Amino acid sequence: MDPTQKLLRSLPKVDEILSQLSGELQHSAPNLLIKLVIQKTLQTERENILQHPVESKEKSKGEWLEIIKKNIIKMQSPNLQRVINGTGVVIHTNLGRSILSKDATEQLKTAGGHYTNLEFNLDNGKRGSRYSLVEEIICDLTGAESAIVVNNNAAAVFLALDTLASGKEVIVSRGQLVEIGGSFRIPDVMAKSGAILVEVGATNRTHLYDYERAITEETALLLRVHTSNFRIIGFTSDVSAPEIVSLARQQGISTMEDLGSGCLIDLTRYGFPKEPTVQEIVSSGVDVVTFSGDKLLGGPQAGIIVGKREVIEKIKKNPLNRALRIDKFTLASLENVLCEYYDVDQAVSQIPTLSMLTEDISKLKKKAWKIQRRLKYKKISGCNSKIVSTVSRVGGGSFPEYNIASWAVELIPDSMKLSQLERDLRSLDTPIIGRIEKERYLLDVRTIQDSEISHLVDLLSTLFVSESSCD
Repeated sequence: MDPTQKLLRSLPKVDEILSQLSGELQHSAPNLLIKLVIQKTLQTERENILQHPVESKEKSKGEWLEIIKKNIIKMQSPNLQRVINGTGVVIHTNLGRSILSKDATEQLKTAGGHYTNLEFNLDNGKRGSRYSLVEEIICDLTGAESAIVVNNNAAAVFLALDTLASGKEVIVSRGQLVEIGGSFRIPDVMAKSGAILVEVGATNRTHLYDYERAITEETALLLRVHTSNFRIIGFTSDVSAPEIVSLARQQGISTMEDLGSGCLIDLTRYGFPKEPTVQEIVSSGVDVVTFSGDKLLGGPQAGIIVGKREVIEKIKKNPLNRALRIDKFTLASLENVLCEYYDVDQAVSQIPTLSMLTEDISKLKKKAWKIQRRLKYKKISGCNSKIVSTVSRVGGGSFPEYNIASWAVELIPDSMKLSQLERDLRSLDTPIIGRIEKERYLLDVRTIQDSEISHLVDLLSTLFVSESSCD
């Protein structure tokens, strides 16, 4: 008999496995789920046999039962899992960007577990606006006349362009036609909004006269876009927000700036390069400013639009606004985060994103030593570790070329390849995500929370037999 056919015929029947597992797992998993897992597991094995017959091996009935039990447990586990971030990237888009403080997460519980005044005015007992819950706070902090919040910054840009420039021309510098994560491209968003892109200047140099020469009767908007995750250096020239505003006012057209990360604090005091704050751009007179809620702001995913009252009111009335609006969970946590900014020092200490970015390097070294000491106490064998200096990144397209000095725990397995170690750590009950850099596996402690240290060490100890010391 052909070896491939023999392997295929050796696969157990669904009903046989189902009858055995149904009684064993009747209190932990419904029959429908058990049956689906069995079918999917066997189908995966069939495909594997057909694609890789030489590597495939016949399994015993006991082996099949164990495989399917593990798959049932996996099927019942949430797909969205908590992970420990040891990458050193603070605003890690793939890991959910900014994490929230305890107070902000408590607000999420309140919003989810109780009825709320989401669109109910408690003063007059009539229907209210969900935007009023945070609009005043945003205006207080940014100096804007009005504000609205939608579900992300791409939506904010799209909604503003659709409202202000659909069917009209929008002038943008060629050096600002960016593409960021997830293939989000300014030209594509502009096309979907109905706006007509007019490129001016060169990739590295754009002058005020480039904008001035491009303005026609069809021009509705002058748009500046933050270059987010890249920088043009060397022989460069750009036009400032005040210059753009002055030109637009002379021509009777509107201005808009997409700030991307949208920082409310001048981080130069902590050693970061100069980045324009939302307040600075608003004070320059730009009509509309958009920025993210879950990047340097340190809040939930949201797109925040601030600016002149007359312009923001037009955006609020756009029918698309309903499709892009935020829910009660975003509002609850966003309000909590925004309120921290009334006291800048408190914001830096209480908002996890800002706290991690500004953490003192000596404290990070102590954290690294603490993790290593606990690994030594666990007497883990098959692994060595040491403390090494490294650099962290801000992430989320913010400060793309800026390295932040940090410390990491380097894990050095005795025989396991680093690629296997990386896979095994991702497969733990609470996955650990580190990075392989220059043939080293690093856990950057900047993004590991103090409350996670004990759990991290326990997880690491599950990969190695606790016999001898881990130096």
